[in-house]
Amino acid sequence: MKPLYLGIDASTQSLTGIVVDCGASEVLACESVNFEKDLPCYGTSAGVCVSPENPLEVWSYPAMWLDALEMLFAKLSKSVDMKKISAISGSGQQHATVWLNSAEAFSFWDFSKSLSENMRPFFSRDKSPVWMDASTSAECREMTMSAGGYSEVLQKTGSIMTERFSGAQIRKISKTEAKTYAKTKKIHLNSSFICSVLCAADSPVDFCDASGMNLMNIKNFDWDPQMLDSCAQNLESKLPKLASPKTVAGKIAKYFCRKYGFNENAKIVVFTGDNPSSIVGLGASNSGTAAVSLGTSDTFFCSLKDFRPSVNAHIFCNPNGAYMGLICFRNASLARDKFREMMGVNWKFFDETAFKNYMPTPDKKLILPFFVDEISPRLQSNAPIYAGFPPKDSKENYIRTFIEGQVINIFLQVKKIGPIPKKIILTGGASKSLGIAQTFADVFGANVYALKSSQNSAALGAAMRAASCDYDLNTLESMFCPLKQIKKARPQATQVYLKKLNLFEDMLRSNIR
Repeated sequence: MKPLYLGIDASTQSLTGIVVDCGASEVLACESVNFEKDLPCYGTSAGVCVSPENPLEVWSYPAMWLDALEMLFAKLSKSVDMKKISAISGSGQQHATVWLNSAEAFSFWDFSKSLSENMRPFFSRDKSPVWMDASTSAECREMTMSAGGYSEVLQKTGSIMTERFSGAQIRKISKTEAKTYAKTKKIHLNSSFICSVLCAADSPVDFCDASGMNLMNIKNFDWDPQMLDSCAQNLESKLPKLASPKTVAGKIAKYFCRKYGFNENAKIVVFTGDNPSSIVGLGASNSGTAAVSLGTSDTFFCSLKDFRPSVNAHIFCNPNGAYMGLICFRNASLARDKFREMMGVNWKFFDETAFKNYMPTPDKKLILPFFVDEISPRLQSNAPIYAGFPPKDSKENYIRTFIEGQVINIFLQVKKIGPIPKKIILTGGASKSLGIAQTFADVFGANVYALKSSQNSAALGAAMRAASCDYDLNTLESMFCPLKQIKKARPQATQVYLKKLNLFEDMLRSNIR
């Protein structure tokens, strides 16, 4: 019987499952459950709820994720022989925590009840704070001071204290809901919670997802005593064990075999976070390769051999070994759209006219391309800043310089965490722009690629990690992440941009307040 492998992604808005056939190097099935549409009883909007009293507080419901899991398996079982699934892994939205009142919550299930009915008595909180929650600024300051300052936290955990990270969220709940914290026996992440459910046992948290908590020492892959003490009392006793992302957590629970026809020998590989899973699903988990998602925010992923933290970046563990860097840029597609509208042009003009046959020249025209406060680097802004332009200049020049500013800024932040990659994979809506692709190629001196097929990268990465029980992960990337080259670096253009980098960096420095 030819084995199949299942990857599950529990994202903010939906739960997606992808089944891959490694023998044929193909995605056999893909199904998804949308939380808002398919589970309206939870009252979420785009998968979350926002507090009317404090819009910085954002949460979701673990019980909803369980209902979605059953709906997903019901969908998949109609098109896939579930007995052929040899291994399962998954990814979950990073930083979300699940609070349980028993360390043995996964051991006592009634087969006549749904997952959510079985698990509800074991939730010490029915809500899970998610990555969109930004209500923990005070807790971030408190933990930073207690743990020895920004630099100490950065060197230990790979990130400065961050509002959405699990550590600050746990501290806030321990302060504001002391009784809840006291009766809580286990605090799981979204990823380790769903993994535990699948194998009916208390699953570990993998190193990669744990590195998004501000609690794990990223250099020795263990909970950091100082970070734990700065967070909450007796916290280590409430956290799962830590494990390598290649760990097999167990075999699938009988509950799923009876209800959905899974093979009782199907392995459950520990789940990870959505960002570490995506770097695998994008084919970028090897050194020298980066992926850039161009969307509402621009997100840069890259594999790293060495640990070199930066205030503006997050360093996580990489499922393929060593580390991965992640840098988010707030001024992204919305900024590009706004600038295009300011210029009074459409996308065809923006791409074809502005960039067609364009070769950069060694002028001093620069634009800081920030309409709102930026996080990489941290600076305040409410409009772009211009330098070196004559009183009248063409729309084409303004447009090109704006895009150059975005890409140069990405380059400058990336070089703080490691070597500049020579292979870049572009994804997201703006990746269709050949002008933007050429700018990335020229500024980075790299070849630029696009994925030949479009899949949920986190779910695909999870399926590939499941298949890594039997296949090498690098081989799996070549199977499921085929690339097409779209632009090459032009040495003459790269030399021009190298001269502009210092000018741009000086302009950035003078505007950081």
